[in-house]
Amino acid sequence: MNKGYVFLVGAGPGDIRLMTVKGQQCLEKADVVLYDRLVNPLLLEATKPGAELVYCGKLPDRHLLRQEAINDLLVTYGLAGKVVVRLKGGDPSVFGRVGEEACALDKEGIPYEIIPGITAGIGATTYAGVPVTHRDHGASFAIVTGHDKSETGQPLIDWSGLATGVDTIAFYMGVKNLPYICEQLIEHGRDPNTPVLLVQWGTTGKQKTLNGTLETIANIVLQEKFSNPAITLVGEVAKLRTKESWFERQPLFGKHILFGRTTEGTSDLANELTSLGADVFEYPRFSTRKIEQAQVHFNDYEQIIFRSPKSVYWFFRHLQQQRIDIRTLQAQLYGASKKSIRAIESFACLGLSVDQLVHSEKRLVIGSGAWQHRAQERLDTYGNHDFCVSHFDEFIEQSNSTCQRILDEDRVDTIVFPSAESVRAVTEQIAACHETPDSLSKRAKVICFGPISYQTAIDLGYEVKLTLKEPTKEALIEALKHN
Repeated sequence: MNKGYVFLVGAGPGDIRLMTVKGQQCLEKADVVLYDRLVNPLLLEATKPGAELVYCGKLPDRHLLRQEAINDLLVTYGLAGKVVVRLKGGDPSVFGRVGEEACALDKEGIPYEIIPGITAGIGATTYAGVPVTHRDHGASFAIVTGHDKSETGQPLIDWSGLATGVDTIAFYMGVKNLPYICEQLIEHGRDPNTPVLLVQWGTTGKQKTLNGTLETIANIVLQEKFSNPAITLVGEVAKLRTKESWFERQPLFGKHILFGRTTEGTSDLANELTSLGADVFEYPRFSTRKIEQAQVHFNDYEQIIFRSPKSVYWFFRHLQQQRIDIRTLQAQLYGASKKSIRAIESFACLGLSVDQLVHSEKRLVIGSGAWQHRAQERLDTYGNHDFCVSHFDEFIEQSNSTCQRILDEDRVDTIVFPSAESVRAVTEQIAACHETPDSLSKRAKVICFGPISYQTAIDLGYEVKLTLKEPTKEALIEALKHN
């Protein structure tokens, strides 16, 4: 029997950029991914088309899959010859029960690896602006569970040693037992005035913090209705947080954006928004299927218009395969976007904007097969022309799993439509998540790049809050800052 391979991977504390390179590589080649509730759903977008996604999420007082069932699934998929990723929030070896999973795999002789991740006790507190050790405030650091499997769920630990022997203590998932934790630390010798910091949903746009002391923090948590997932940091280092952290000061911190997408790959604009602190989900996700042969004579045309950079690359590759010298063609080359124009010019050819089009009866448009079927839109945009399919952008089904998790966790407050095509693409696919333009508009503010995307959104039933005066990156960033 051909056994598979299992990777027990730490996803980090929330920010998808904190996942290790090795963990990312494992995720990209996985046939099956079993993921937890605290894993950022955006990480699932790194999976290959067709990968099976299994939610093992656990909620307080409710287990979707018990640990034994998860162990059995790992074994079953491993014995079936699958490449499996067990994706866990933080580090799998820190309260992640990875030892039990590894033991189950060992018993069946299934090969595996454990890939460490950044644990929340360090990542979340760092993003809150507090280091877990400090030369002047804390030379030792302990990680402690805030609950356990005792009858009461209250951690059974050496409170005396913990209270007096460690400078900084990070309690995981301890909000429910916080009064008991504070009481035990004080009773066993810790100063009641010891600073305490709570960090909820650390390293994500939902991050929130609370400050207090061992004596006051339980009441503050009660008043603020603070809940897990949260890290409780006890120690003098906690007083170092006196204002918003570097993470919380980012200009788009707290923005949760669904960015409409129509092609494969991540856009430069989405990356820019992420670098400014926004959580960005590009949806839907596509893969590209290239067309190998084209039954078209390019030298019959005076104008060739490229709908995307991928169409440009396909065109020049086709010329090379057919050993056609570009200098034998009479056509001027046009790009439907700045990226398309840059792609044309990367081949040392002049790329013109479609705004510069003049009348011609010999016009060819090259683009995605999806555009091919929108006859009226093509005609409205470019007039009479022939069309050549360079590729098909095909929807990746498991992207809907990511979208469902994002919506379930209320991680969308803004929807950005950069084009009319993106409005249609999102609307077509979001139905699988039981959403409509009307329901999405109630969840989030809708922003359109221009009048065409605005009109398309209105026609499909969206309530548009804002249309950019100019369809530029700068205009969008300013709009997001102030809306």
